[in-house]
Amino acid sequence: MADTDIAIIGAGVVGLCIAKALTEAGHTVVLIDPNDPGSGASYGNAGTIADYAVMPVGTPDVLRNLPSLLFDRNSPLAIRRAALPGLLPWLTRFARQSLPAAAARNMQAIAGLLVKAGPLWQQLMRDIGAGHLMRQDGCLYLYETNSAFQAAGADMAQRRLMGVTVDLISAAELSQLEPALPPMAGAAFFPHAITLTDPGAVMRALAAHLAPAVPHLRAQVTGLQRTAQAIHLAGADLRARRVIIAAGAHSRALARMAGDKVPLETERGYHVEWDMPVARLNRPVCPTERGFYLCPMDGRLRVAGTVELGGLAAPPSPHRIGRLLAGARALLPDLAEPDRTWLGFRPSLPDSLPVIGPSSGGTDVIYAFGHGHIGVTLAPMTARLVAEIIAGSQPAISATSAQRF
Repeated sequence: MADTDIAIIGAGVVGLCIAKALTEAGHTVVLIDPNDPGSGASYGNAGTIADYAVMPVGTPDVLRNLPSLLFDRNSPLAIRRAALPGLLPWLTRFARQSLPAAAARNMQAIAGLLVKAGPLWQQLMRDIGAGHLMRQDGCLYLYETNSAFQAAGADMAQRRLMGVTVDLISAAELSQLEPALPPMAGAAFFPHAITLTDPGAVMRALAAHLAPAVPHLRAQVTGLQRTAQAIHLAGADLRARRVIIAAGAHSRALARMAGDKVPLETERGYHVEWDMPVARLNRPVCPTERGFYLCPMDGRLRVAGTVELGGLAAPPSPHRIGRLLAGARALLPDLAEPDRTWLGFRPSLPDSLPVIGPSSGGTDVIYAFGHGHIGVTLAPMTARLVAEIIAGSQPAISATSAQRF
């Protein structure tokens, strides 16, 4: 059985960033993941460093519309009917976290985590030599009706209070920024938003940067056994002084092995892609009522998003893919059949906050999972927090503690 200082379970973007931070601090690290590094949701996302995404998924507005959202097959937030009985406890927690006081508290906590997301990503891309895969052209929220555009004022005012830079722009200003779009009532423009023009290539560059110093063990961890000296990782044939659980949507069972019952559920996220030499958009755009992003990337247009609650086992839903196709063609009517489709899994917690901090059994196991829609955005910040916890310079943050549930 091999030994290491720190084992990181999960080689998605969060695990990779933690490995980078810890090796730079002088630790010996092993990454454990049965799949290629960064090949799951870290690859299939919208490619936006969304430092503006301070709003939790659960808000009073969502709570008011929750039944229709969940049970309308065409909703951007839907549920697989077969999964409903198992989801009821999570949905109850989600409803509580959508009440005004809880939603405001969660928004403040998310904003605190996001405040340095942009600069940390810029530094990361410099470090791994991937600056050519990053652009700062901003991001747009699109409003198709005058009523939606008028209602956006209150939303954007809240975001400004949280430190977000955003401008509400007219239909004419929007058409100058994105002439390929059909007429809209207006948009919210986040000028500082960063785009990764090829998330998969970024993940490969990050993994290659780490490869000389960080072994990747292709294994599935099936158990954690603590002793006074080390943690034995069943299934990986490894002993580690410390373990970081950063396995995204697969983290719930691992946390339970470490002694914590975390109410993590799975969001099934989809994307469809069209190959095109030059994408017809200049930046990511999100038609807010439809719940997805159209993302210009290197050599292709990716349409990513919507939320389907329903676990890890079910096959992709043709209906959800069809909704993305229909929504994309509502904005770009001449899109042909896509060149590929994809399904991935996001870890979702009822309050939209990740779990970052020690297990209830001690700091020999540290959690770093549950980032929902902002896992890529928060990966470097999560890595910084984990490194500080291990160094003893960062106390546990109550808002992200596993013991908050």
